[in-house]
Amino acid sequence: MNARRLGRNVIWLGAVALAFGTGTVVGEQAPPTGNTGAKISDPVAIDLAPWADDMKGRQLRIRRLDVAPGGILGIHSHDDRPDVSCLVQGTLTEYREGGYVKVRSNETLNSSGKGVTHWVVNNGSTPAVLIVADVFKNPAK
Repeated sequence: MNARRLGRNVIWLGAVALAFGTGTVVGEQAPPTGNTGAKISDPVAIDLAPWADDMKGRQLRIRRLDVAPGGILGIHSHDDRPDVSCLVQGTLTEYREGGYVKVRSNETLNSSGKGVTHWVVNNGSTPAVLIVADVFKNPAK
């Protein structure tokens, strides 16, 4: 008698588990196919053709750079690594040789490629946050 009762309980529990499992699958919503409530900026792009012969060992990377007031991103060239960036907070001033100066404010997009050698300074009183994606040559490869 106990074996029969145990068997019924096992079958009952199995049926309940199956019902809940099936209900979850049946009750799931279909994934959304469009965007709603999203604002997408115009793209900032850079042509990778100048680096086409040198792609082996490169990585697409994204970094967050926090630049304190008075902070500096020292002089560097983009001849070896194209990038696109988004300044999400604060103000940064870009300097290039020859007197070029450009102040970038919050929420601006930018790109740098061959022929760009520059440095960046946070001349403001608040921290600046810059998100940078670049195609970087990994020296280990």
